[in-house]
Amino acid sequence: MHPHERLLLGPGPSPVSQRVLRALGAPTLGHLDPQYLQIMDQVCAQLRQVFRTANPLTFPVSGTGMAGMECVAVNLVEPGDEVIVCVNGVFGLRMKDVMERCGAVVHALECPWGETFPREQIAAALAAHPRAKVLGIVQAETSTGAHQPIEDLSALTRAHGALLVVDAVTSLGGHELRVDDWGIDAIYSGTQKCLSCPPGLSPVSFGPRSIARMDARKTKVQSWYLDVSMLRKYYTGGGGGRVYHHTAPINMTYALHEALAIVLEEGLDARVARHAAMHQRLRSGLETLGLKYIPSRSLHTLNCIRVPDGADDAGVRLRLLEEYGIEIGAGLGPMAGKAWRIGLMGHGATVRNVDLVLAALGTILRR
Repeated sequence: MHPHERLLLGPGPSPVSQRVLRALGAPTLGHLDPQYLQIMDQVCAQLRQVFRTANPLTFPVSGTGMAGMECVAVNLVEPGDEVIVCVNGVFGLRMKDVMERCGAVVHALECPWGETFPREQIAAALAAHPRAKVLGIVQAETSTGAHQPIEDLSALTRAHGALLVVDAVTSLGGHELRVDDWGIDAIYSGTQKCLSCPPGLSPVSFGPRSIARMDARKTKVQSWYLDVSMLRKYYTGGGGGRVYHHTAPINMTYALHEALAIVLEEGLDARVARHAAMHQRLRSGLETLGLKYIPSRSLHTLNCIRVPDGADDAGVRLRLLEEYGIEIGAGLGPMAGKAWRIGLMGHGATVRNVDLVLAALGTILRR
């Protein structure tokens, strides 16, 4: 087994530093070994810094970003609860599906794919559904490259007694994100995007209002594996010491520890600024090639562009992969065959990578 090395400039996973890969190879410990528990506690503290939160219940769920989505949903939603989910792409749709599987009555708030929700539309939905207990929204819609403003939504949700739940899978570590300052009640992300760690863990954070909602549940959480009432006893210890729940992915925790150390060494503000600068460099080059962005408000971390007339969508992507070793993403859903998605995330958001993908794509399109 000798996989070819690729330059991962798609929607994820992103390129991984050698420092992180070396951390994966450290000796495996037991999941209750004092050394491992110390490392795990450090990871939770690092995550609080990256999320910009003081929430004690901040930890990495064992599973990819979708495990984080399910963890938030199954713990905060009970059968019959009304929730509002904002849908403007694949991952809004997926959140809606997951909430429905929890037995929720979901009111889908929709806008065209590639667009974002104005505050007024969200306010109107909350007013129309006063029994809604959750507002779910995607900050970084990976399927369309749309960047949703969420800074001032908590004032709306709190006025209506609803929790604000945010999908930050493609924004954590690459875009401005302030859990406490913005009043986010529950949030989830993934390791394989802007944190530049291999896929396999999903950072989550639950605020005081979410914890109060979980503590007041009348029904058992439908997922044993993702039940936070048990997980918190392992990750925080509570008042009675650590309680075994499941065998944590030990070596992935090492990798995340190193990836978060890299993030914090760079500094969050500097890291966000770097992603913005690389996005502008890529955007300028793509527009020079005559390519157009689909979203009206684009992510810095995920650039979604329209496939030009006459270009072979799959053929161009295949040539990038085979001739240059560069992976970019295809369009999803109604954008299948019509869009390319170029990720600039974490370790991959560099001048070298931007200029390389521009040169390769320009050569292929001229042919």
